[in-house]
Amino acid sequence: MKGLTKKEQAKKIVSRLKKEYGSEIPIYLNYHKNKQYEFLFAVMLSAQCTDERVNIVTKELYKKYKSLKDFASADVKQFEKDIYTTGFYKNKARGIIGTANILIEKYNGKVPDKFDELIKLPGVGRKTANVVLGNLYGIPSMAVDTHVNRISNKLFTLNEKDPDKVCDILEEIINKKDWTLWNTHIIALGRSICTARNPKCTECFIKDLCDKYNY
Repeated sequence: MKGLTKKEQAKKIVSRLKKEYGSEIPIYLNYHKNKQYEFLFAVMLSAQCTDERVNIVTKELYKKYKSLKDFASADVKQFEKDIYTTGFYKNKARGIIGTANILIEKYNGKVPDKFDELIKLPGVGRKTANVVLGNLYGIPSMAVDTHVNRISNKLFTLNEKDPDKVCDILEEIINKKDWTLWNTHIIALGRSICTARNPKCTECFIKDLCDKYNY
């Protein structure tokens, strides 16, 4: 953005996002508040899948598997069928069942609140770990999904497709206290205005702060 550093540009964008969507952090995935592992599993299922589809699947999944022990002892083939429509079901089934066993054996059924411990769980990568830390524990965390990757590249002309590298850049230019909010509010923007197909640029409330907007 002409006349602004990326940090200044980011600060103005965050201010607009808060004004439009509020300062609260919305949680898009459904889970029972007394079962934190359900949120972790929902995030694992959301890889390459919409939150809407995940919520449809977990509505029945959490009725069938009522406890962490149920997940840990699940038959992998049956579990694959249960989560089939979320895609990549074989890897996700092994990851969730394996993680359930580790949570029981090592963490007394609790979801760890440290990044280094989360990413050691099967099927849990950087994005999943950061979503859990930010949304479940309120620890500022930058998670880069397809919306965040695509829109952040447009806003700041990052020219970088690798989500890990985009994450590193965003952590440098966005105030740490706003990392989790960036994730959730950019997703909201991506769903409503800055859509992948036919974005509504003229209606966008941050168009004047976007490097890709053509006046």
